[in-house]
Amino acid sequence: MKIGFWAFNTYLLLLAGLVVGCHTPEQKKKKELSTFRMHIEVNPDSTGHSTIVNIGRSEPFPVNTENQPFITENQVESAAVIDGLGGFQIMVQMNKQGKWLLEQYTLASRDKRAAIFSNFGDTRWLAAPKFTRKISDGVLVFTPDCTREEAERIVHGLNNMVHEIEKGNR
Repeated sequence: MKIGFWAFNTYLLLLAGLVVGCHTPEQKKKKELSTFRMHIEVNPDSTGHSTIVNIGRSEPFPVNTENQPFITENQVESAAVIDGLGGFQIMVQMNKQGKWLLEQYTLASRDKRAAIFSNFGDTRWLAAPKFTRKISDGVLVFTPDCTREEAERIVHGLNNMVHEIEKGNR
C-alpha cells in the first residue's frame, strides 16, 4: 500500500491543527502570573532607602516603607482566597525561608506595618497590616483593597508564579 506525499502531509496538518487549535480560556488563564512583595514600614530618612506609598484607593493613607521588599514571591509556598469577617481575605503560606523571615520581621517590627504590593496585570498596593504579634507559623492573612475577582486573579497568578519558580523558570 502506498501513501502519497500530499496525503501524509494533510494528515500531519490536521493533527497539528487539532493540537494548536484546542486552547481553552483556562489554558490561557494558567499562564497569568502575579508578584507578591512585602515592604516593612520604616522611619523617614534622607538616605533614599525608603519611599512613601499610598495604601488604599477610596481612602488612601501613607506608609513610609523600605525600598527593598523583605518577602517576595520567592518565599511563598501557596496562596488562597478565604472567607473572612465581613468579606474575603487572602491567605499566603510561606515556604521555609519565608516562614523564618516573617517570624523575624514580625518579632523585630512589632506595631509597624508591612505594605503589600502585587502586580497582577494591574499594579497595586493591596494592604498594610500592622504586626501586633509574632507570626511563627508562616501564614499571613490580610484583607486586600481589591474586588473578589481581582483577589482570585492575584492568588491564581501567585500560585502560577510559585510553580514557575519551583520549575526554575523564574
